Amino acid sequence: MGSFRIGISGVCMVALGGCAAIGGAKPIADTYEINIPTISETSPVRRGTQILIAEPAALKALDSQNIVVQTDPLTIRYLDESQWSDRLPKLVQVRLAQAFQNADRFKGVGLPGQGLAIDYQIVTDIRAFGIEALTNTARVAVAVKILNDRNGVVASERVFESRVVSSSGSNSAYVAALDSAFEAVTRDIVAWTTSKI
Repeated sequence: MGSFRIGISGVCMVALGGCAAIGGAKPIADTYEINIPTISETSPVRRGTQILIAEPAALKALDSQNIVVQTDPLTIRYLDESQWSDRLPKLVQVRLAQAFQNADRFKGVGLPGQGLAIDYQIVTDIRAFGIEALTNTARVAVAVKILNDRNGVVASERVFESRVVSSSGSNSAYVAALDSAFEAVTRDIVAWTTSKI
């Protein structure tokens, strides 16, 4: 199984030249991306509709560049010497927007601040995005609401979830499994959204 970073180190080993806090070098983290999911759905095209992808909500444990590892139902740690390329909610937001754009089902897909005249907002909440250490499994769960931007009414809502078993206990294998789980969730979100608007 991959190594985990423990929150507090109680002892500094003299043989290692001291802790980073008192002058030692901090290990450089490998930085990982989430791939842009490939969308090949044949659902109806909504050419007259423009959507906005809001930044997902997430608990503080998920709202960072850290890669979460759940060691038991009540305990999480972070994958050692590894990080996402940006805050996870921002990364998920951008990849969702790119997936919707690549699906080519809507007239326009935008992010907040881009000045798009919006028909619907896609509001998401990251419920899970990490490794379950006991089963060596990546789990991604995202709750989605389709919000009518003209009247504030929620048109539909659903939770999407995927689990992928990691091929090994290495950090790169964990990230690959998370990437596969996110791709499956994203494909389902795009197809479902298109069917509901």
